[in-house]
Amino acid sequence: MLSGYSFIGELMGTATLIVLGDGVVAGVALKNSKSENAGWGVVATGWAFAVMVGVFVAGAFGSSQGDINPAVTLGKAFLAGDYQFVAPMITAQLIGAFIGAVVVWLAYLPHWKITENPATQLGVFSTGPAVRCPGCNLLTEIIGTIVLVLGVCCIFGIGTETGATIAGGLAPYLVGALVWSIGLSLGGPTGYAINPARDLGPRIAHAVLPIPGKGGSDWGYSWVPVIGPFIGAILAVLIYRMAL
Repeated sequence: MLSGYSFIGELMGTATLIVLGDGVVAGVALKNSKSENAGWGVVATGWAFAVMVGVFVAGAFGSSQGDINPAVTLGKAFLAGDYQFVAPMITAQLIGAFIGAVVVWLAYLPHWKITENPATQLGVFSTGPAVRCPGCNLLTEIIGTIVLVLGVCCIFGIGTETGATIAGGLAPYLVGALVWSIGLSLGGPTGYAINPARDLGPRIAHAVLPIPGKGGSDWGYSWVPVIGPFIGAILAVLIYRMAL
């Protein structure tokens, strides 16, 4: 199931995901950016393209899996009963996410100092709830990840004899469209992490980077966008098995 794994592929794909994904958030949120206040639709669209390009980059660097998401990796492993490459793939994804966040910090270097709100700065790197309710926020992340992983399984035909005969080379585009839909429909409550590496790697970067005037990295919330997607991935596979 995970025979197409490549450490460099997952690292580069996830780094690309974060450069473009956190990059669009930075453009919309940081002061004096030309795209400041462009709105949620721009953010959701940027993340959709980020996923699409990230999958392509992962494949170009040797990872035919193109998971770029620990929750997707765990879901596939759970479906196949093959956990051999889960730890190294997740490690690659976390490193890639951290590197991608550092690149975004560099790309918007003069904007951090003039963006005086610490919450806005943190929001470029990691997700946070619109209404802080840990149980509710966890449920939102679980639901969003169920939709993601179930959709990925269906698009790629994972576990079927024919595989992704309909999707073929369109699969990365379709996954991007899936993430676009999730962002527009389910992203409002928590910012739709639906990817533990997407949140944790940049959150660590926020904690260690010399960002002027930054506040804390909100570690008290950080477990929600990590645990929620993992739970959602397992539940999605249990649902998907009913179709096999």
